[in-house]
Amino acid sequence: MNTITASTPIQIDKPLELEVVNMTKQFGTFTALDNVSMTLKPGTFHALLGENGAGKSTLVKCIMGFYTPTSGQVLIDKQVRTINSPRDAHQYGIGMVYQHFTSVPAMTVAENLVLSRFDSPNLINWKQEYEQLNAFMQTAPFQVPLDVPIAQLAAGQKQKLEILKQIYLKVRILILDEPTSVLTPQEADEVLGLLRQEVTAGKLSVLIISHKFREVMAFCDEITVLRKGKFAGRDLVKDLTVSDMSEMMMGEKREPKQVEKTKLKATTPVLEIQSIHADKDNGLEAVSGVNLTVHSGEIVGIAGISGNGQRELVEVLAGQRPATAGQMLVNGEVYTATRSQMYRHRIFALPEEPLRNACVAHMSVAENMALRTFDRPPQAKGLLLMFQAMRQMAQGLIARFSVKTPSTETPIGNLSGGNVQRAVLARELSAEYIQLLIAANPCFGLDFAAVEFIHTQIVEARNRGVAVLLVSEDLDELLKLADRILVISDGKFVYESATSNADFATIGRSMAGH
Repeated sequence: MNTITASTPIQIDKPLELEVVNMTKQFGTFTALDNVSMTLKPGTFHALLGENGAGKSTLVKCIMGFYTPTSGQVLIDKQVRTINSPRDAHQYGIGMVYQHFTSVPAMTVAENLVLSRFDSPNLINWKQEYEQLNAFMQTAPFQVPLDVPIAQLAAGQKQKLEILKQIYLKVRILILDEPTSVLTPQEADEVLGLLRQEVTAGKLSVLIISHKFREVMAFCDEITVLRKGKFAGRDLVKDLTVSDMSEMMMGEKREPKQVEKTKLKATTPVLEIQSIHADKDNGLEAVSGVNLTVHSGEIVGIAGISGNGQRELVEVLAGQRPATAGQMLVNGEVYTATRSQMYRHRIFALPEEPLRNACVAHMSVAENMALRTFDRPPQAKGLLLMFQAMRQMAQGLIARFSVKTPSTETPIGNLSGGNVQRAVLARELSAEYIQLLIAANPCFGLDFAAVEFIHTQIVEARNRGVAVLLVSEDLDELLKLADRILVISDGKFVYESATSNADFATIGRSMAGH
């Protein structure tokens, strides 16, 4: 079989077959992929499953040409193809939608679509382009207004645009990396349902990375499972249960654990938010006069689609963003989120994107675990003794919270996402006495085992009397953990209910702004 280079044209007028054969990828002495093979059949919807660090992202980055595999081949319709860049992948009809938006916020939908083309001209005939774009939109599975700047789109529309870009580029193999993480349940079903129609109509082959078993069961034909960088199995979805898929991923049969909550009377207010306002980075208002009380021994959940003010609210609470009006109280005292106040009131946080917001990537695991305590005894007693105390503390936390790291001296940026979050969780929950825990999307993108562990730790804190504010875009997570749930939309709370009485459909509509 001869290797065909990226200069060899390919006829792209039908869904294509994608095969990965015996692929290995090593980073120094670390083997991220070990002799993995996978087949995406033409005109099918295929899920790639595995825990964090199983090798899923490495595999698709090798397919897209971001990484050069150490060994192995990529075949498209039985032909070996050399893919050295995403441009090469596009030439063979492969496109990818990433976890984070790639559109330019200040530009319109039309401008982003035209500039996404690899053959975009230096001088653009906009009359001609609009004619072609309008014709494209008439046949597209989603409708997004062409003249609206990206910054004005809701998160669901932005994600639809990311998928539309690839369809506009006429890809025939579409790779999706956690595409529904910013969508309401209804939007997720709409997007995946419309893509399912494209697959069934013979227009696309789709490979999706997802941690949501419900979506896999509802929309996928087949799964391939990776475990610790190796192929762990494949099967037809119709022949599997959620428990079967979990067993393939983890090597053992696992059922999702129900959290056990102690019955507590949540009557003592710990956090009181009074008419808080806050702005986005661009000066527009993000939080519009919200009020909220979180009591001791209570988990209050805030649901909402990304971009509706919850990130800014959490940053105000954590001292990362100033409030423009209103006030906060903790234990009845005015709270301005200084480090000394957080220490005095025993306030801890699990922020979103911990590598960006809670860690220093190039510093060691031990140093990151000591960011709260390095200037207090027993660590603050001379440089040599400080590092010795930090290492001892880190060793205990690594064992207690099952953080997988080669050593306490490993840079934390080298760990998988799940283990970074475990390390932050260990730091934030290891204090002898906590009064308030603020958690923002603590399980985003994490695998089944890491999610279960973090959920258990949060509920155990609540059962000890800790007041917990849990902000999450995963509605299932909130319904499982929270005692009370609120929905934030356009910077305001638009729905509130005890979780036991919450209406799933109403919450979804409120999240979508209806």
